[in-house]
Amino acid sequence: MTVIVRDLRTEDPEDAEGFSHIRRLALPYMLSTPESVLHDVTHAHPDAHFRPLVAEEDGELIGTAHTGVVYDSPQPGQGYLNVYVHPQRRGRGAGSLLVRTAEEHLAEVSAKKLFAWVLDEPANRSFAERRGYGASRSAHFLRLDLANNPLPPRREPPAGVELRTAADFADDPRPLFELDAETLADEPSDIAHEFTDYEAWLKETWHHPLLSHELTSVAVVDGRPAAFSAARTDGGTRYGTVMTGTARAHRGRGLAKLAKADSLHRARAAGFTEAFTGNDSGNGPMLAINKWFGYEICATEVQHVRELG
Repeated sequence: MTVIVRDLRTEDPEDAEGFSHIRRLALPYMLSTPESVLHDVTHAHPDAHFRPLVAEEDGELIGTAHTGVVYDSPQPGQGYLNVYVHPQRRGRGAGSLLVRTAEEHLAEVSAKKLFAWVLDEPANRSFAERRGYGASRSAHFLRLDLANNPLPPRREPPAGVELRTAADFADDPRPLFELDAETLADEPSDIAHEFTDYEAWLKETWHHPLLSHELTSVAVVDGRPAAFSAARTDGGTRYGTVMTGTARAHRGRGLAKLAKADSLHRARAAGFTEAFTGNDSGNGPMLAINKWFGYEICATEVQHVRELG
């Protein structure tokens, strides 16, 4: 039996389905569908040099890799590779071959520093360390049982604050882009971001097939978005918040909690039974908010870093 690594074929529906299936098995805490896989490929910024890879054994997809360049960072030469193998197909060399192919691609596009998220399990961390990657910061995946866990009651917005949804900004989403860019810049991370490309944001984020405009809640002050909780859904019963944040001028007022509570209540009312989110392990304030809602940590990833010679 021979394992090969090749590019994802966007014209082959089975490739997108297999890619998404492996991601769901390896990372059940993150939402993925064949449509989202294809969207990420076909709408990637050209400067990202995004290249999804698959490992194949005798016609069966057994591993995947996301690899590319962090094009929206002020520091050039930063690349990433995130490799996931089917849990029942490990030990066949797929992971090693995916890493090697991804590293070759990143070297060709002048990446100098590589970042990889690795599940916090001994075998996975050892795999990364043997290939020259050193552990850095960690992040948690969190899960909330929306069907059976009681949510804190909703509260009325404070004076001067109005709750809306992203759907209310359909005619002009630029204010949400500006808020998203500001909060992303302040997220704890090993990689700095300066997200200034509105058209890229429209393609990659606003029109993403998983983004729910109706469940994304926005706290508005004086007609401008001040805090938000961005929601994604997978077309089934799973819901996730991928970003919750507040503009710097409005922090300390509980607006992020207000927006997230609104989104969670409406998600449960719409029939979603599981809620997922993620937090940097050093982001104490957001971890405390999620604990207040009833989220529990279900897995941890550790970012590993390698400098290319």
